Amino acid sequence: MNQKVQSPFRLLMNKSVYSILDGDTKFEDYEFIDDCSTAKIAMPYLSGPDLCGLSTLFGLPMTYTWGGVNLSRWQYLENLFEYCIKADRASELLAYLFGKQQFSTMFAGHEASAIDAAYTHFVQTIIGKINGTLYFGGNELVTIGDRFIVRKIGAKVEVQAPKIKNIDREYIRSISTRAMADVDQKNYDSAINKSRTLLEEVFCYVIEKKGDTPSTSGNMGDLYKQVKNLYNMHGDANTDKRINTLLSGLEKIVSSISEMRNKNSDAHGVGASRIAIDEHHARLFVNAAMAMADFILSVENKANTAP
Repeated sequence: MNQKVQSPFRLLMNKSVYSILDGDTKFEDYEFIDDCSTAKIAMPYLSGPDLCGLSTLFGLPMTYTWGGVNLSRWQYLENLFEYCIKADRASELLAYLFGKQQFSTMFAGHEASAIDAAYTHFVQTIIGKINGTLYFGGNELVTIGDRFIVRKIGAKVEVQAPKIKNIDREYIRSISTRAMADVDQKNYDSAINKSRTLLEEVFCYVIEKKGDTPSTSGNMGDLYKQVKNLYNMHGDANTDKRINTLLSGLEKIVSSISEMRNKNSDAHGVGASRIAIDEHHARLFVNAAMAMADFILSVENKANTAP
């Protein structure tokens, strides 16, 4: 009889970790580099309504009743963790909780360089404290790229290009809907991150449909080049000029989303290289990624279903 493999993220499901993640547990003082003011190192505080809103955002509807009987805050977080583990979204939940945008109130009023320095220190310290609870079990929480992983201490984890069993228009719409929800909550970094991830997944999917192996360089442009070569998407003199112009525009979309992701996202944005982005910019990026993903999927469908 085969035993069901338990998700390593279940190691985080205890009250001491919940207390860290919901902002209850505070650690040592941190001194900001711009004005020497101090603040306790902690995660942003999540109230009961905050946790209900977060659960609903991730697809687990929760309602907070003012003056009524509600769950304890740690119970809301436990239910959400359980749901995300079953939906294979635990890494995404942690990425959201640790996203730089979530610390905006805590770091308000400081210079950009001071915010970046504080954010890096806070995240490293908090993850270190969580790992203190995992240490005697021989495990640790680490970030690899944009992913959160619970692994045996020091174990090597190979991160492969995203592989999705099946991608269709409904999948594209679902990712875009979640990205737009991020925009509505002014979490523009997360929206841009989802836009890039969507394109990477679609590129990998159509490459694999041709029996090829997606590039593991980490460069989205390399994946797009593979797609163009495999599906003969290069413009030539025999193609209508307007189509060639469209294909050129698509390349610019890929380049822009990749570049904005590197300079503006929670994973890579630092100091002066960080670009100011408004809501209408974030919406443009999400819509552009959705249009591009839909087009590439259409190209694959046409090529692989042709008689």
